[in-house]
Amino acid sequence: MDLTKPKTNDLAVEVNPGKGDFLIAVGDSIPITLGVIPFGITCGIMGITAGMSPVLIILMSVLVFAGASQFIGITMIGAGVSGWGIIVFTTLLVNLRHLLMGMSLAPYMLKLPLPFQAVLAFILTDESYALTASRTQTDKYSGCYQLGASLPLYIVWILSTALGVFLGSHIADPLSWGLDFAMPAAFLVLLAPMLVNRSSLIVCLTAAVAAVLGAMYLPGKWYIIISCLAAVLAGGLLEGGKDNGQ
Repeated sequence: MDLTKPKTNDLAVEVNPGKGDFLIAVGDSIPITLGVIPFGITCGIMGITAGMSPVLIILMSVLVFAGASQFIGITMIGAGVSGWGIIVFTTLLVNLRHLLMGMSLAPYMLKLPLPFQAVLAFILTDESYALTASRTQTDKYSGCYQLGASLPLYIVWILSTALGVFLGSHIADPLSWGLDFAMPAAFLVLLAPMLVNRSSLIVCLTAAVAAVLGAMYLPGKWYIIISCLAAVLAGGLLEGGKDNGQ
């Protein structure tokens, strides 16, 4: 998949296509949205366990809306880390992959009104990106489709976090339920149908190997950044080879 070099026809953007694209995206996102629920509940429970107030936990989901970063932030707060600069920097590193996703969609999103761009950028997630990228490959990009793929995830994330806050006193060890694997499993379901050719398989395997080796030998969450960069490098080399061969 290469959205960074769209063809001329691919840059057709529907700014106001009506309710059709939005409703289609909502339907497409339902299986993924259901997978968010246990993950959000776990986030709420862990926030309570870390000693955060219920209001602060819910506000974090409303204003931050970044699952991995929220888990890391909550873990650091629970471990007694008091320096907000360290927490912000750590969560920034984890979410640097959003720069890659944003650059991929930038040729399309830049044709949308600025306020709409801001909303779509804020609620962009791995899952909504995968749905939008997959749909753009088979059809054309639609801002309303991206909104429909992202908004249900945002709403359900907040509600499930709130539910986790209220259930926090009743589930002592949420990770023993396997709730932390819900989102990785959901993302694998999105990834598998996109591995349709040699290039995509090589990029996927490169990212997987880099992530495993990085997790084994690098501190913190650097393996996420390393795997992203390795995948981008592999994809660039493969696409560059195709261009030179044409």
